[in-house]
Amino acid sequence: MRSKTLALFAAGVGVSLAMTACGANQETPSGGSGQQTSAAPAGGIKVGVILPETATSARWEGFDKPMLEAAMKAEGLAPDIQNAQGDVQKFTTLADGMISQGVKVLVIAAINSEVGSAVAAKAKARGIPTIDYDRLNLGGSSEYYVSFDNVKVGELQGQGLATALKDKPGAQVIEIEGAPTDNNATLFHEGQQKVLKPLYDSGALKLVRSQPIDGWDNQKGGATFEQILTGNGGKVDGVVAANDGLAGAVITVLRKNGLNGKVPVTGQDATPDGLMAVLRGDQYMTVFKPIKDEAEGAAKLAAALAKGDKAAADKIAGQSSEDPKGSRTVKSLLLEPKLTTKDGVKEVVTQGYVKASDICGGDLAAVCAQLGIS
Repeated sequence: MRSKTLALFAAGVGVSLAMTACGANQETPSGGSGQQTSAAPAGGIKVGVILPETATSARWEGFDKPMLEAAMKAEGLAPDIQNAQGDVQKFTTLADGMISQGVKVLVIAAINSEVGSAVAAKAKARGIPTIDYDRLNLGGSSEYYVSFDNVKVGELQGQGLATALKDKPGAQVIEIEGAPTDNNATLFHEGQQKVLKPLYDSGALKLVRSQPIDGWDNQKGGATFEQILTGNGGKVDGVVAANDGLAGAVITVLRKNGLNGKVPVTGQDATPDGLMAVLRGDQYMTVFKPIKDEAEGAAKLAAALAKGDKAAADKIAGQSSEDPKGSRTVKSLLLEPKLTTKDGVKEVVTQGYVKASDICGGDLAAVCAQLGIS
């Protein structure tokens, strides 16, 4: 099923589209200072972590990096956390450096499956276990995978849109999906279709077009959406946007056409900009993924592997994920995501993922006060 879905989804990459300027739903991570690398602290067992980029999502430096660092130090590890900034060659170079420095475990959130699989193979040849973090590398060799239930993420997006459009039979939907090279994007799409395809088939909803966006590029996502919208006579009733960054780009186009707040848009990651869009009513929902839980799970798994305790590692990763390209089953720790609409924003703040001061200023002060967000 997933193999078929992957083939169909990848085949959806369409004609090259002209790019127009549009806003991207991004923030400058509070943990960022222009320096995107961190040296491994003295003491503890060396573990290498490579994150993919910062251009399309604020989560990697704003959430994952500090949370991974804290969780790993708590497990007695000495993490060296680096960011490849979307550069495949840099990702490889960082991995080579960590392997040569003798890290005991390598945790990789790869830019794509090809580079992730190549890095995992190099580490395996040196006897270093690898953990695929957040993204499963198809055709790879990592024995372990830590992420959220990404099919469930897509189901929540589909459920959110279906709920928002339940009183509008025949509503026209545009889908702006993630990168076809990212297995997560394939799984999100699979989950969305579990909910939405029966509605398309019955005529309850009408799919205008579904388009993957190379590299999760927000600017390209906005340009693509604008072209589809124009080609459909400026008509759209709902938008599946695979994450908050793409949602922000879509909302910029909707605003230009006087449609923001009238057309429900989905999202994912509960970024500050995404949460503000939800509070304004421009974005119907996001998916809250407690990254702290993901980071702590990866840290516990890395600690077990670093100590050579495979039984403990297998117990932590007690679930499984299928790699259709590699025809293998990967031991996994899959965490539960949560659909978040306006009424759920307070929980994200209460759990410490976003500060009230980051999202409640200006025009949103009254809304936050009404929802008890402080």
